[in-house]
Amino acid sequence: MVVSPYGFWSSPITSDLVVADAIRLDQVALDGNAIYWTESQPQKQGRYLLYRVFEGEEPELVTPDDENYFNVRTSVHEYGGGSYIVEDGIVYFSHFADQRLYRQNVGQQPRPITPPRTDALRYADGVIDRRRGRIICVQEDHTLPGKVINTLVSIDITGVQAPRILACGNDFYSTPRLNPDGNRLVWLTWNHPNMPWLTTEAWVGEVEDDGMLRNARRVAGGADEALFQPEWSPDGDLYLVSDRGKGWWNLYRERDGSLEPMAPREAEFGRPQWTFGMSTYAFESAERVICCFFEDGKWNLAKLDTRTKRFDPIPTRFTDVLQLRASPGRAVFIGGTPTEPPALIDLDLSTGTDRVVRRSAHLNEEVRSCISRPESITFTTQGGETAHAFFYPPFSQKFTAPQGEQTPVLVKSHGGPTASASSTLSLAVQFWTSRGIGVLDVNYRGSTGYGRWYRLRLKQQWGIFDVQDCTCGARYLIANRNADPDRLMISGGSAGGYTTLCALTPEHEITFRAGASHYGVSDLVALARDTHKFESHYLDWLVGPYPQEHQAYVDRSPINHLDRLSVPVIFFQGAEDRIVPPTQTELMVAGLKQRGIPFGYFLFDGEQHGFRKGENIKRSLDAELYFYAALLLRSGLHF
Repeated sequence: MVVSPYGFWSSPITSDLVVADAIRLDQVALDGNAIYWTESQPQKQGRYLLYRVFEGEEPELVTPDDENYFNVRTSVHEYGGGSYIVEDGIVYFSHFADQRLYRQNVGQQPRPITPPRTDALRYADGVIDRRRGRIICVQEDHTLPGKVINTLVSIDITGVQAPRILACGNDFYSTPRLNPDGNRLVWLTWNHPNMPWLTTEAWVGEVEDDGMLRNARRVAGGADEALFQPEWSPDGDLYLVSDRGKGWWNLYRERDGSLEPMAPREAEFGRPQWTFGMSTYAFESAERVICCFFEDGKWNLAKLDTRTKRFDPIPTRFTDVLQLRASPGRAVFIGGTPTEPPALIDLDLSTGTDRVVRRSAHLNEEVRSCISRPESITFTTQGGETAHAFFYPPFSQKFTAPQGEQTPVLVKSHGGPTASASSTLSLAVQFWTSRGIGVLDVNYRGSTGYGRWYRLRLKQQWGIFDVQDCTCGARYLIANRNADPDRLMISGGSAGGYTTLCALTPEHEITFRAGASHYGVSDLVALARDTHKFESHYLDWLVGPYPQEHQAYVDRSPINHLDRLSVPVIFFQGAEDRIVPPTQTELMVAGLKQRGIPFGYFLFDGEQHGFRKGENIKRSLDAELYFYAALLLRSGLHF
């Protein structure tokens, strides 16, 4: 072992490697024995391409990769998801450039089936109504200036007939699903100021011969209940995930007008619905559900007998499960482990063996030799409450630090803020740990995975509890994991960027010595006035009703506390970001420049909320590392 100070270790995990293998797998679907999925490749400028694989064959590209630059991505709610559906080999997808729906028959070029409105009409989360030759989906209408209207509509699969509105009047709709007979439709809906993980309702309507909905009734939901993923079983029973009762997202079945719990457990069978098309359970048959749930810091798989309610965990190596689908004898999902990056997995339910269909990254032995395994930790935060995090200690099989040296640590605050950190292997995390820099990924109060009570702790406390938990987590490492109090850094994107900036502008003693904001919020007042519909009232819950609580917005905006900022900050921003506009970052940068505090600012053309282009991902990683090295870690840090 070579003795070298923390932060001076050379690493095979370069920014080039992170970018080269930064394929994002998403949106899994089954059609017969074929598996479909989308993937975003930085080398393709972050475009989402659609792939499929048949049993025993190699993966093949479905959407053309030609001069049309097809991009399977929708902008509904800005975050998208649910951008395609497939049946009998025919694919219907949303093209990002114009937001129209396209139909692609086997062996043919895609052709549009919705009107040309230059992205004014957007579509997502569809289901095929085979009997009536149509798609039922969410439509988001931007044709009226300053007003966005969300509805459920039907789309003629031939593109001949004009779309028809089936349900309207509420602010948001999602997850329309037809029962096997095609005569009943279930959907979720909610209204401002709620978000779908706070308050939602599930409705069922009868589908008449003319295709319209009649006799709609609410089957679940209300002021203190959040619902997720309504689905019909093959024999026509309605299932959904609800956090009613004890406050855990559990699986329920509707029978005789009431909901019965199928697997009561202090575990989460749901996720926050930031995107469409999410799935945590699927029917392998009418008698068996394959589901995943978050418990004790990791996601687990299980099988549920719908007749007896017997619940049996399925042993696997995976600690994260996304996009779960099932068909007789198999479960397909995106799975990850602390030592393996996300991969598309085909699991044989009879033998328990799995096949890797597609990897998001390929790791050689040199890279595998320096992977840091996360430790799930809990720590006491302010008020005597408990918070959660994953700690990744510095690790290398080639290097060790001098005896007695304290560890530099990068604290990461996840976005959302109603979201969570994952323990799945991330090369972007290992980029730091393999160089001798520890990483603390904090699931602060308000994160998901720990029940409704924990999820709701951030109510009107954003910028307070999240900051307290990141700070207390760092201090926990000082006391218990040899962290260096003079080399603590904090970094976050979006909502995590806001937490970062708040932590760097504390009212009292500062804990962190430098930070990085990736498209983070600095001005809550500006965000309240200038953001998209989906999150336009999210701040009412996170901070307080605006403008009634105007002073709270002012007090919790880092832009108003530049006088407290005494450490260097680097900023990364997308020029086309509609969620956190560049003006927010530029105001912060101007203030730092005026005060003479070291800063960095990178504005990336063509990027939105989150970076998809390989060269920008690479540049962000290298710049953040260089920034810390130049100002905090001492010179000589190896890239």
